[in-house]
Amino acid sequence: MMKRLVQTTLAAAVALAALTACGEKPQTGAGIRSDAPPYAGTGSNFTRPGWKVGDKTEWESQLKARQQYGQNEYTRTQAK
Repeated sequence: MMKRLVQTTLAAAVALAALTACGEKPQTGAGIRSDAPPYAGTGSNFTRPGWKVGDKTEWESQLKARQQYGQNEYTRTQAK
């Protein structure tokens, strides 16, 4: 009788712990919000030398270059 009560209590505790993992915290939007375009800069010192804040064409050309040469596996793995 006592063993069955302990088993039932343990099973209930495990089920309760498993169900608490299903809960989702409310997303209140406490993250970074900015209405500024990305090429407006971040105020960080980690930018390419010579880049001027607000230079949209240079920003876009750098994104294209990164996509083509840094993230394109076809250009990175070609035999030389």
